[in-house]
Amino acid sequence: QVQLVESGGGLVQAGGSLRLSCAASGRTFSTSTMGWFRQAPGKEREFVAGISWTGGVTNYTDSVKGRFTISRDNAKNTVYLQMNSLKPEDTAVYYCAKRSFGSRVVIYPREYNNWGQGTQVTVSS
Repeated sequence: QVQLVESGGGLVQAGGSLRLSCAASGRTFSTSTMGWFRQAPGKEREFVAGISWTGGVTNYTDSVKGRFTISRDNAKNTVYLQMNSLKPEDTAVYYCAKRSFGSRVVIYPREYNNWGQGTQVTVSS
């Protein structure tokens, strides 16, 4: 049973930074594509960033390019999302997700099989 636990969310002023972490249980983390998604109130869940199992391929939604960085430490079964220059529109619940089948870094939530419980990020103006 795979479990994903996010941490690191909180309240920050615009222009500030946060680092989200997602700790995974199970032996398949190191060979799995991982993604970060977010969902704001009244909106659909959207892709934020993804990383291949080697860490060699990353993908970002346009609105966070240059501000967010996804990384992973397979020895620690952990994936990170460094968020800089935060904006009020980044406010959402952030979820990490694991893709059990397929190696590409894809943007569709339906392609990810395991999800964490989410961590709230609130950016004040």
